[in-house]
Amino acid sequence: MHQTTTITLKKQTLTYLCLGLFLLHGQETSAQENPNFIKKLIQKFVSSEKDSSRSASFMVLPAVGYAQETGLEYGIASTYNFYVDKQDLESRTSNITLIGTLTTKKQKNIKLTSDLWTKGNEYHILSELRYRDWPFNFYGIGNDTWKADEDYLDQKLYRIKLDGEKRFAPNFYAGVNMNYEHFQFQDMEAGGIYESPGVYGKEGGQYLALGVSALYDTRNNTTYTTNGFYGRAKYSYAPNFFGKDNFTGNQVEVDLRGFYPITKQLTVTAQGLYRGTYGKNVPFYVMRDLGGDMTMRGYYLGRYKDKNYLTAQAELRYRFHPRVGIAGFLGTGSTFSKQHDMRLLPSYGGGLRYFFSLEHNSSIRFDYAFGEQRPGEKRQSGFYLSISEAF
Repeated sequence: MHQTTTITLKKQTLTYLCLGLFLLHGQETSAQENPNFIKKLIQKFVSSEKDSSRSASFMVLPAVGYAQETGLEYGIASTYNFYVDKQDLESRTSNITLIGTLTTKKQKNIKLTSDLWTKGNEYHILSELRYRDWPFNFYGIGNDTWKADEDYLDQKLYRIKLDGEKRFAPNFYAGVNMNYEHFQFQDMEAGGIYESPGVYGKEGGQYLALGVSALYDTRNNTTYTTNGFYGRAKYSYAPNFFGKDNFTGNQVEVDLRGFYPITKQLTVTAQGLYRGTYGKNVPFYVMRDLGGDMTMRGYYLGRYKDKNYLTAQAELRYRFHPRVGIAGFLGTGSTFSKQHDMRLLPSYGGGLRYFFSLEHNSSIRFDYAFGEQRPGEKRQSGFYLSISEAF
């Protein structure tokens, strides 16, 4: 599994402008210290030769944008890829990613994630720390919501996640996980759909979920896979630690992926994903969201929201140059529950890949995706600028 840092450009949200790209491999070097600095820098960007030193790579994407609800926004998205054991040729790529943005209206979004493989790939450790003080659009519960019902909310989110898995057999890992989330909301537009009685947890809340996971992973590479299988099942339970109307219940996730090489440059990939939340009274903030940059691209994340989410997608990836590739994708999916039947929606599009690290097969992903067109609305769509692949 790998973490993805994303800057999402959509009509419904803030539009970002990418200002630059900086790549640093290994130790820092200056032009004064090394007369071949410029030559080496160009080689890091355009050379098709892999660095034989198995060095680390560091990439930063500065971004700036403007939206009425946030004002001027500025920040960075960065990732650091490395091997825990450079001498072991079977060692998998580990990475640490950071995204942080601020706005002139004092909103903040800070997210630090890591995906670590220890020496000998004996342990797999995932973590996330996040603070988000940011507005978002709420459309109601279910998969039949409408743009006209868009309700503007202010949100504060505190999140701590930790997953640890140990290898017990070749390619098989099992472990434990912990997830703590604390939400606060403020309705910025009185009289909207957010005030409907079907929305539970309007004031926010918190929960601590503890669980177990199992992973079977035969991928030849964790960042840009061209051959292998990935299957992960995760279960967690949130006890009644905090009382009142805070979430108490179960969460389940099953993620299956297959990667099939046609030629050395051409790969067919597929993913099936299920996420479910179970409990007597499920607050809207722990329901499953359809959309975003990972699955069901083309939809605003949270446009459709419910207790369960099921999706399948496929990609055709063509890496015609060591540094450059293209991809086409299509998928379908739906949120659903006892109250709302499944309604499969389309997702399709394509994009460009630039590989900034040949050693780690790390890429920057530029995707444009289309979703459905509801009666009386424009077709849903979105542009995504992300670090690493969707799956």
